[in-house]
Amino acid sequence: MGELPLSPAPVPPRLLADQDFVRAAHARDFAVLFAKIREEAGISANRIGGAVGMKPERVSKVSKNAATVTALDTIERIADGLRIPGALLGLAARPWEDSAPTHLPEPADGDDPMKRRHVLRGALAAGLTAPALTILTATRRSVDTALTATADTASADLADLEAAAETYGYGYGGQAPTRFLADLAADFADLRPLLTTVQPVATRTRVCRVAGQMAGMTAVVLHDLGARTEARSWFTTAAAAARESGDRHLHAWVLAREAMVPINWGAPQAAARLAEQARQIAGARPTAAATLAAAVAARAYALAHQSERAHAALADADTLMARLDAADRADTWLTHGEQKHHVHLSHALTALGDTQRARESQQRALELSAPTSTMTRSLLAVDAAACAHHDGDTEEACRRTVAVLSGLPAAYRTGLVHRRAMDLYRAIPAQHHRERAVRDLQEALNTR
Repeated sequence: MGELPLSPAPVPPRLLADQDFVRAAHARDFAVLFAKIREEAGISANRIGGAVGMKPERVSKVSKNAATVTALDTIERIADGLRIPGALLGLAARPWEDSAPTHLPEPADGDDPMKRRHVLRGALAAGLTAPALTILTATRRSVDTALTATADTASADLADLEAAAETYGYGYGGQAPTRFLADLAADFADLRPLLTTVQPVATRTRVCRVAGQMAGMTAVVLHDLGARTEARSWFTTAAAAARESGDRHLHAWVLAREAMVPINWGAPQAAARLAEQARQIAGARPTAAATLAAAVAARAYALAHQSERAHAALADADTLMARLDAADRADTWLTHGEQKHHVHLSHALTALGDTQRARESQQRALELSAPTSTMTRSLLAVDAAACAHHDGDTEEACRRTVAVLSGLPAAYRTGLVHRRAMDLYRAIPAQHHRERAVRDLQEALNTR
C-alpha cells in the first residue's frame, strides 16, 4: 500500500455523486476521472500531481487518454490523494475513510430542499455506492446532532413533515428502493431546523416522533438493500428520537425492526435480545409494536433452534394480532396488518419446519399483497422454496429460487432477497452441490 500523500486534494462530494464519475471510477477510467476533476472541480494538473505523486505532465496525458494508469500502487495513491473512497476504485476501504466524518458534505448541499433532493437522487441512482452512503450518513448525523441542540434556526412546517412520514409508511408503492430512499432522506433532513429551534414541549415531542419514524423507515430501506451497517446506524438515531419523544410504542417498533437486521444476517441470538427489549418496552397491551416484537422474536428463536420459545412467541403474536384495533391493523410499515403478520409467520414456520402452516401463511400473505410488492412477494417465494427443500424436493427448491432471482428488477438484486436465497443455498448439504439445479442456484446468486 502506498504512503498517504502529504497534501491531499479532495474531490468535492457533488462530483463523487456524479453518475458519470462513479461509472468511470468503477471502470478505472482515469482519463475521464482526471478530466472531470480538472474541468468540473477546478483542480489543476499541478495540484492533482502533487496530491497523487505524479508529474503534472503525466496527469495531463492521462486526462487526454495519451497515457494509462494500471499499477495498483498508483491507483491507491490516486484514491488517497484525491480522497476517492476505495470502494469506487475496487479497493479496500482506505485508512483515511475511518475519519471521513470530518470531511462529510453538508447533507443539504446548502439549505435548499429541492437541491438536496436532487443530490440524493443523483447519488443513489447508481445504487448504494460509497458517495451515496457518505451523503446519507451526513444527512443522518446532521439530525442526530440536532436532537440535543438548542440554537435558534429557521423553522419548517411540522404538519407537512408528519404527513410525509405517514405517506412513506405505505411503503415503496412500486418505486425503486433507492428512489424512495432519496426522497425519504431529503424530507428527514428538513427536520433539522425544527430540532435546532427552541420549541414548546408538545411541539418538540411531535418533531422527535416524526424524526424517529423517518429515521426508522430509512433504516428499513437500507436493510432491504443489504446495507447492514448503515441500517444499524439509522436505527440508533431512530431509537434516540423515539426515546426523546416519549413514545414507547415507536421505540418498541424501532427495536423490533432493528432486530430484523441480525435475523437476516445470521445472528438470531442477537435478534432475540433486541426483540425481547422491544416486547418489554411495548408492554402487554395489544398494539402494533407489541405484535411485531412477538412475531420477530418467534423468527429469531426459530432460527436459533429454540422451538419451544419460538412456538410460545408465535402464540403470543397470534393472540395480540386477534386483539388489535383497526388503526393498528392498517397496512403500513408503522402498523401491523394481516399481510405483514403472515409474512413473519411464513419465515418463522419455515425455519421451524412446519411447512404446512408456513404454506398457509404464504398463500394468505400473497392474497393480501399488492402486485407491486416486489420485495414481499420475492421473500415469500423463497420461503416456499425453502419449504420444498425441507420436504425433500431440493431440485424444485433450487428452480423456484432461481426463478425469483432471475425475475427481480435490477434495484432488488442485492440485499434482503439475495440474502434469503443464500441462506437456502447454504442449507443444502455439500454432497448435493454438484447437482445441476444446485449449480444453477449458485450461478444465479453470483450474478448481480
